[in-house]
Amino acid sequence: MEKDLNLLAIDRSTDTQSVALFRDGKMTSRVFAGADSRSGDWPLRVRGFLASCGVPPGGLDLVVVGLGPGSFAGIRAALAFAQGLAIGSRAEVVGMPSTIALTRSGAKVAVVGDARRERYWIALYDGVETVRDFFLVGRDGLGAAVTDGFSVVTPDGPRIDSLLQSLYGQRYAGSLTPLAVHLAEVAIAHPDLLRREPLPIYLQAAVRT
Repeated sequence: MEKDLNLLAIDRSTDTQSVALFRDGKMTSRVFAGADSRSGDWPLRVRGFLASCGVPPGGLDLVVVGLGPGSFAGIRAALAFAQGLAIGSRAEVVGMPSTIALTRSGAKVAVVGDARRERYWIALYDGVETVRDFFLVGRDGLGAAVTDGFSVVTPDGPRIDSLLQSLYGQRYAGSLTPLAVHLAEVAIAHPDLLRREPLPIYLQAAVRT
């Protein structure tokens, strides 16, 4: 990817919402505390961040959005905001799974999340390479779903930390938060992983009443 590219990354898949800007070969990032997935002032915070970095309106080339899994409302809001930023400029809106922000070079990692309704989602990575894309398992199958050689992390620690510790023991590396700065780093190093038609990763059918 070109070093003079102006790239903005956004992740709102968890309660920890963040942005990162890669500009003139340098990375600047910020985490927004106290903003939930429906925070109305969030767009103003991002615009303030861009202004503080000296980015003029229309000064972006690429906007990378974390696609989850996670807060569906937050991810949709991030995509809508990114598309709004791109209107009237030459910026392209792309995405990648937020879980890629939790991978590490040279490491085999299983990212496990709470899909609710007694189900769990899993994605397996070798570095940033996808070994197995997202799949769902029930509680009874969770322990056997991650083969030996993979460490286990989750973005959903407050809900399933104790469960994963009991199932995986020393293989459980703890709770990690997907941050925009890590998405930006992966996007720059591996642009082939970017999804040109970004959609939220939603692993459960909608609840119908």
